[in-house]
Formats: sequence, C-alpha cells, structure tokens
Amino acid sequence: MKGDWLELKLEKEIGDAISRTRFAPHSNTLLISSWDSSLRLFDVDASLLRLQAPSQAPLLDCCFQDDAVAFAAASDGLIRRYDLHSGLVDTLGSHDDMATCIGYSNETCQLVTSGFDKKLLLWDMHMKKTSLCLRSLDAEVDSMSVSGFNVTVAIGASMLVYDLRYFDQPVESKEAFNGTHLRCVSSIPDAEGFAVGSVDGRVSLQISNPFSSNDIRYIFRCHPKSKDGRHYLVSVNDIAFSPLVSGAFATGDNEGYVTIWDAGSRRRLVELPRYPNSVASLSYNHTGQLLAVASSHTYQEAKEIEKPPRIFIHRVDNIDIGSISASKRS
Repeated sequence: MKGDWLELKLEKEIGDAISRTRFAPHSNTLLISSWDSSLRLFDVDASLLRLQAPSQAPLLDCCFQDDAVAFAAASDGLIRRYDLHSGLVDTLGSHDDMATCIGYSNETCQLVTSGFDKKLLLWDMHMKKTSLCLRSLDAEVDSMSVSGFNVTVAIGASMLVYDLRYFDQPVESKEAFNGTHLRCVSSIPDAEGFAVGSVDGRVSLQISNPFSSNDIRYIFRCHPKSKDGRHYLVSVNDIAFSPLVSGAFATGDNEGYVTIWDAGSRRRLVELPRYPNSVASLSYNHTGQLLAVASSHTYQEAKEIEKPPRIFIHRVDNIDIGSISASKRS
C-alpha cells in the first residue's frame, strides 16, 4: 500500500450497488456482496481478485464463517454458502421473502438471517443437516449485527437485543431516537454494547463496562450545525468499531463522509476526504490497521447518482490518538 490509502482495482467494474463489505477474520481478504448478483473475494495484500461467484439474484448482505467459508443473503430469499477455496456454492435454505441481513456467531456456531418475511432464522452449523429455529417479528428487519452471543436488530424506530442462548424474547428493547427510523446497528467486538445510526444523522451509543461503573450512554449528531443553524439530516449508513483502538469507531453517511470517533471522550478523531458517492459499507480488518470504505449508491433516494461503485482501503493505525480516552488494545 502506497501512502495511507489505495483503491481496489478490478478488471471488470462492479455492475451495481455494493450492499456489504466484510474483512476476513484472520486475513486481509475482503468479501463484497452486490446488487449485480455476484459475491467477490479480493486479496488486499496481493491486489488480486480471488473469487467471483455469480448467482441468480441480487445479494443484499454477506458474512464470513471463517477464512474458508462465507455466506450471502439474496433477494430471492435464498441463503447461500460459499467454499472460498474451491468456489463451490450450495444453498442452506430460504426465507419466504427477500433475505436481507446475515451474520455468524463463533460462540454458538450459528448463522443468523433475517428477511422481509419478518423472521429471524437460526442455522446450526454443527449439524450435518442444517437445523432451523425461527423468531417471528412485528416488522421487517432494517439492520442486524451479530457479536458473541448477542444479535442486535433495528426494526423501524426500535432496537432489540437477543441472546442466542435464550431466544424466546429480547433481553433489551428500546427506541433509540424517540420515533426516528433507524438505518444501521453495530455491535461492539468483545464488549457489551452497540451503536445505532438514524436516517437523520444521529448516533446512539451504549457501552457497558463490567469492570467499572463508567458506562457510556449518549446520543450525538455526526455533523455540526451549519451556518444557518440547521442540522444536516443525512442518513448514517454504517458504523464499524475498531478492533485495535478501544472506544474508536467509524461512521459512514449518505453524503460520502467517513468520520472516526472516540466514544469515551466524545471527540472526532479524523474525517476522511469525502467520497464520490454514498458510503454503503465500512469494515475494519482483523488487526484494526485497515478500514475498507465502499463508495456506492444505496437505493435510499430516487435522486441518487448510479456511478460504478468503488472501494477504498485506508491505513488507520497511524491516527494520532494523543491524550484522548481511546487506547490500543493489548
């Protein structure tokens, strides 16, 4: 990587909007799902496309099980599994409508999916024949994040947290912004907590510290007031927490801005240069040194410019955290 960033170069452009980017658990390979119906695996270190697997429907989300296996949720309702070494693809099962969100728990070896059929489905990867458990919801899931034993979902204006071990009812349920629609939710790795982004540019943080009483709970706007005193009402499309710097997280919005924040001091660490399109997805690599930014239209607004999507990789381990509360993870 020359300098602090690079742009992924693909021989053939991604043909439609990017729905998700995910770095692998233990390598710098990047998983990319797209509305052009293909799942791609890009080796960032080698600047090489390792896999492109087409399917019959737009892919709306993706995740890793490990560095060798990945999953994708598609608009035809199917949940597909990919062997990233052989390129083989098989179907686990399906939702009764579009499958929209997907995540994997290493702690329970379960895949979690949601769809427009208003169901959360659990797929047990321990079983030779995949077993299925479902939870019916009151509405469609807008965003979902899986971390440890917890599944955090955004439904309309509400946020719910489920424990995969006790799936009968949510362990927490609340409205983060008093009626404002939620756009994204992100769980905090190796901690009890989450961040929720709204369609009007606000972020709600909730972080519990089991070793002290210094819990973090507050709401802030990603953009300050403009000169006329009005707030920017720009959707927060994604939030990603750093595995390297405790308390640091990045937000990406619908106007192409990515900002890295410190949760403890409530300060902005750095704002990256504006991207040519909306920020559709963010992902840190496993060491927290790299941040992938997907610049793409998102089908949120009718007036969006449908330029070819682009993906940028930023080196973020050299950000000067100075005297702020964030600190390097040991």
